[in-house]
Amino acid sequence: MIFRARNLSPSNLIPLSSLALFFTKPSFTSTTLISPLLPANTPQIPNKFLHLIFFTNHFSSQSTATTSATKKLQKHLQKQEPSSPKPLTLNRDGNYDDGTPYNVVCPGCGVHMQDSDPKLVGFFIKPPTKTKDPTLKTSSRHLVPVSTEPEFTAFLKKGLILEEKRKSPDLEEESLDKEMPEKPVVCARCHSLRHYGKVKDPTMENLLPEFDFDHTVGRRLGSVSGGRSVVLMVVDASDFDGSFPRKVAKLVSDVTEENYSAWKQGKSGNVPRVVLVVTKIDLLPSSLSPTRFEHWARQRAREGGASKIAKLHFVSPVKDWGVKNLVDDVVEMAGPRGTVWAVGAQNAGKSTLINAIGKCVGGKIGFLTEAPVPGTTLGLVRVEGVLPGQAKLFDTPGLLQPHQMTTRLTREEQKLVYISKELKPRTYRIKAGNTVHIAGLMRLDIDESSVESLYVTVWASPYLPLHMGKTENAQRILEDHIGHQLQPPIGEQRGGQLGSWVRKEFHISGNSWESSSVDIAAAGIGWFAVGLKGEAVLGVWTYEGVGVVLRNALLPHRAQLFEEAGFTVSKIVSKADQTLNKSQKQIEKKKRSDQKTAIAAEV
Repeated sequence: MIFRARNLSPSNLIPLSSLALFFTKPSFTSTTLISPLLPANTPQIPNKFLHLIFFTNHFSSQSTATTSATKKLQKHLQKQEPSSPKPLTLNRDGNYDDGTPYNVVCPGCGVHMQDSDPKLVGFFIKPPTKTKDPTLKTSSRHLVPVSTEPEFTAFLKKGLILEEKRKSPDLEEESLDKEMPEKPVVCARCHSLRHYGKVKDPTMENLLPEFDFDHTVGRRLGSVSGGRSVVLMVVDASDFDGSFPRKVAKLVSDVTEENYSAWKQGKSGNVPRVVLVVTKIDLLPSSLSPTRFEHWARQRAREGGASKIAKLHFVSPVKDWGVKNLVDDVVEMAGPRGTVWAVGAQNAGKSTLINAIGKCVGGKIGFLTEAPVPGTTLGLVRVEGVLPGQAKLFDTPGLLQPHQMTTRLTREEQKLVYISKELKPRTYRIKAGNTVHIAGLMRLDIDESSVESLYVTVWASPYLPLHMGKTENAQRILEDHIGHQLQPPIGEQRGGQLGSWVRKEFHISGNSWESSSVDIAAAGIGWFAVGLKGEAVLGVWTYEGVGVVLRNALLPHRAQLFEEAGFTVSKIVSKADQTLNKSQKQIEKKKRSDQKTAIAAEV
């Protein structure tokens, strides 16, 4: 050690007495002597590095040994520092720009992908690159299958031998060389939705910000330059008023009037064209008249704020109804350089519709994630190979409709509310002073009526139980059975979490006993269709903030067989009854055992 000090500059030497004193102290392995030399928040350092810190501080940095020692120490400290993940912001622009690389944005939901934090949206695991062995492709070409059939054919038994049409070697080699299309890499959230029907982390879903349509899409619609803009306003047929995007309809109508006025004055004006697409029509009864439905839908759209509708289409992507006609009109309206926006509420069916359009024209299909979960799409997704020329088709994130009841429900509760099969009517012949419950979500009171009885038909999910009884007992029925026989909500405590019940009063009139005259619809739940020949005063109860509207009847017919008073027969009610009976039996059994124990004690 002294030999090493002689090679240094005299000005950098320290007295040997202090140096010897340092080495003779038993606390050399402690960090007390070097703590003033270290910065704050320094992690614990092993003993083998303490002498490096001492010599680095007291001797010149010109020394090669001290320089290497310093590097070793810095390297150790870097290993000890925890790496904090960088915060990621949710970018809603997706792959709108042509310069955005395709593998940067998830093709399923449009979110920017990242591989740093598995808890945040957009996380994905890069699949390993597959290298094919060229010898494996040709090694099995000399093998000829013995037979492709499990048994002898009838022709062979009769002595008739049919020669197989063998492919030429060139065609066989070409088919072997042809590779299957590569599946797109999606984020972990889309993978979980596609394969398991649920999100990977439900707590993260609540932290996602609401999609700002005005900022992301509205400013592009308002541009006076560029190609034509076509807005596909997608609405759910089974929840028309609840899923109708009123804010978007008003924004597009304002832009249309403003740009149309500018165009009439000779200025530049890009007038958006609105195509109202009513999807999931396979959920409505086939007895519905298309002409009646068209007039009804146009009237509801005008009342919702859509002043000008260029086209109206009824489609079913699942059944492939009306998709071809929709594609033809969209291609014609967009032109070679237009931009088409698919807009709608959460879970209205936009992604399913675009996948059906891609399948119809032979483009890239099945890339968009489809799931019965609200808010599947998170960013703008440009769909390639669907529209001709330079025209673009974009899928947009679903709009949050706070007035829809489904936005407050859990995943399990939403499964009971969502309609997946053709609606079937459930009709009551009811008098004034009676009430009909739809699960624990909605209730209809017949307060007054000018006629002896009227017909109330419930159009809702078949998984939602119903109950009909006296209005005076309605509140007690709700308090006793909510969360059990009246589900959703699931659980006794959930009713209070959803909010307080409020009442709305409606004065209605009808002129026929044979068909329903008016509907009272609640967003995200269903609707009551009322048929009468006279007048009535109705009270509708549901949770505060849920949209309730009075409209002309969508489906005028009713069921042939009427429902009876009490609970309707359903899986939910049966399961709740079994649980209640089981608990009552356990209580009675416990009482009997307690009685036997008391008698035995007295004896």
